[in-house]
Amino acid sequence: MASAALASRAGAADAAGPILRRIPSSGEELPVIGLGTSQTFEVGAGSAARAPLGQVLEAFFAGGGRLIDTSPMYSTAEAVLGDLLTPEMHAHAFLATKVWTRGTRAGIEQMRHSAELLKTPRLDLIQVHNLLDLDTQLATLREWKAAGRVRYLGVTHYTVSAQADLERVVRRERLDFVQLNYSPVTRAAERTLLPLAAERGVAVLVNRPFEDGALFARVRGKPLPAFAADVDAASWGQLILKFIAAHPAVTCIIPATASVAHLEDNLQGGIGRLPDARLREQIAAALG
Repeated sequence: MASAALASRAGAADAAGPILRRIPSSGEELPVIGLGTSQTFEVGAGSAARAPLGQVLEAFFAGGGRLIDTSPMYSTAEAVLGDLLTPEMHAHAFLATKVWTRGTRAGIEQMRHSAELLKTPRLDLIQVHNLLDLDTQLATLREWKAAGRVRYLGVTHYTVSAQADLERVVRRERLDFVQLNYSPVTRAAERTLLPLAAERGVAVLVNRPFEDGALFARVRGKPLPAFAADVDAASWGQLILKFIAAHPAVTCIIPATASVAHLEDNLQGGIGRLPDARLREQIAAALG
């Protein structure tokens, strides 16, 4: 039943045409809207907590989604995700996780454990989480990539204060991905980091697109601007995601949610027209 629903809804999503972005190092395409798992997938084994997440995953793949980002830092998220992914979902998924520890042996053990939890022999992307023990973990990741144990490697952080460190790493290392925080009200990455990623051929994952929900608090009770219709946005969430997706260096945005309704709204943010430079400034101004 789930497979039939997945196939049926996936066909509808294909017709709608999700926006795709290329990974510069390979040319592989990804839908511009992905899925994060921080907090939302950090649940226990009970069916009451897990059932809504299974529905979110079904809706995500039915809507044409592919990239799911997780981490061993997110308590149970890897295990929950691995348990909920069906074989059919695995066939479409682009699984991104992280290494978050010190030392070569500990890093290898953690990455092996992540693959076991996610139930896959080869991960699509492993990122050095928050740049922890960067040189050690990158050395292992390069060996794993050469051996075919991981397809892509990258680095992450989630604060503006760390973006200068990310810039230095992007300049120095040959990376496939960099993950950073970016939103209509947190635009520091526009100054150097996003242009640098484009110049260096590094794909960009965007975390914290809604500022951990703070942007929705800003617009609560506020009508959607009329100009939202010019970019096919039917909600504030879609407008925010379209602002981010309109930056040409952005490859995939990874909002986290445990709600099917929110997930489907997010996916719509990756369909249709995107704002030009003038409209992006209007969106930023509307969010204050």
